[in-house]
Amino acid sequence: MKYKNPLISIGILALSLIVSTTLSASVTTKGYSETYPAVVCPPTLPGLSSAISLSSKKTRYQRLSNRSSDTVAFKVLRYSVIKDPLVINSDGTTPVNWQSRSGSWAGGVICAGPATSQWFVGGRSDIKSRGRLIVVNSGLSNAIVDIQAFSENGKQPIKSLNIKSKNYLVLSLDTLATGDRNLVVHIAPRSGRINAFMIDEQGSGLKALGGDLVNHTINASKIVMIPAIPNQVIKGKNKSVSAHTLRIMTTSESGARFTAEVLSSDGRFVPIGFSSRALIAGKVSELSIAPKISTSAFALRITSDQPIVASVSSTVSVKSHKDFVWSTPVQALGPMKIAITGLAPLVVFAGDSIAVKIEVTLINGKTIHSTIKGSDIATWRAPQLARSLAIVQASKDSFASALVVSDNGYGYFPITPGSTLTKVEIPHSNIRVLNP
Repeated sequence: MKYKNPLISIGILALSLIVSTTLSASVTTKGYSETYPAVVCPPTLPGLSSAISLSSKKTRYQRLSNRSSDTVAFKVLRYSVIKDPLVINSDGTTPVNWQSRSGSWAGGVICAGPATSQWFVGGRSDIKSRGRLIVVNSGLSNAIVDIQAFSENGKQPIKSLNIKSKNYLVLSLDTLATGDRNLVVHIAPRSGRINAFMIDEQGSGLKALGGDLVNHTINASKIVMIPAIPNQVIKGKNKSVSAHTLRIMTTSESGARFTAEVLSSDGRFVPIGFSSRALIAGKVSELSIAPKISTSAFALRITSDQPIVASVSSTVSVKSHKDFVWSTPVQALGPMKIAITGLAPLVVFAGDSIAVKIEVTLINGKTIHSTIKGSDIATWRAPQLARSLAIVQASKDSFASALVVSDNGYGYFPITPGSTLTKVEIPHSNIRVLNP
């Protein structure tokens, strides 16, 4: 019996551990709520027309100036925006906003959720500039936003903005780096639910020189893919009438070296002068690209030893006037859905080995399934009656963007999600916490 007391003690200890573990597990049980953050579409500035493509008439929204949380259904698949920005509960489907000035230009931009960083590679700040930067605070508290501009003359002084809740500010691009030509703009909120949008519009005297909406990228990267660059060709002469300019800058403080590679159905190659090219830290460079290709669109892949931001501007002809397009980088494709009602875009896919399964929903509710395959580049034209495009499955490192031609001009928008699914922990109460 000399072992009786130790055995009893061990048994009591083991029972205590089991009970405490059970209670601990019950107290720490957690649940999660998954939602898509609301996205914001830009306002319609004076003299412009604007329409938002939607995938469902039941999609709900509110005007930015609405102080309550009440939302209403659109009840249409293409909604004309008269003035104020809209906050949209799109439930994972990215709306596309199409803006234009009659007889002058047109452009597209995705409506997106708030971002902690936005890079705009486009616009100019010289005498020809009529462009604007729009900064929207869709949150319920006031916001502070830092705007850092760069140009061919280097880094500019930071501008800090105070934006009231549920409000927006419009800045002329020529105030960011007065007199300079090549702009790169970084938006960095200190607080608030912030979205920024850039309109690059140019003119000389009373003559309009075209315009476009410049889509943003979130971060600088060492590998940049721009999938859809328009290339208008004279039929029968195999001669391009488009002029292309690469605007590029490294965010590294030590400079960088980059190589740019053209991807097209005519082949893949590095243009002369674009191999191991040097970039000076903090300064924006522009380089002319003139690929001798016969295709209507091509892609550009840029690799660098340091993080970079870049985009390509292309001149195009639309009916009786000229316009220009800013083609911007995109992230690799993954499952997503984007609204394209009324746009019928030409979607350009780029990558080493392209294999993308898509699902198209028509206005009448019917669906069409297709598989896009190719190497380097592949194109697909959306049906006129399409209201949404879903990426069901995509091969690794495949990218896509869209080109749209309208009566007023030529536009571009990336095939990328405006907001991503977020998971929020739901507190789990247990009465045993209050009554141990």
